[in-house]
Amino acid sequence: MFNIFIGDLDNGKDCTLGKFADDTNQGGVVDTPETYAAIQRDHDRLVKWADRNLMKFNKGKCKVLHLCRNNLKHQYTLGN
Repeated sequence: MFNIFIGDLDNGKDCTLGKFADDTNQGGVVDTPETYAAIQRDHDRLVKWADRNLMKFNKGKCKVLHLCRNNLKHQYTLGN
């Protein structure tokens, strides 16, 4: 039943999305402003999905992991 419920979670996503029992991980390589925008768009799509399905993300558990020495460390938002 759970797989049916979250089956459309990754529809239309540009980035890699990992789905687990009670976690979702999103990842991607950010090397241009366009790829940064793609990740932010995917965040926005996830929020819309959660709203449609009457769910909420636990923003306290949300973390951004920046890897690389020259990373620009973009700031992402998840909803408001």
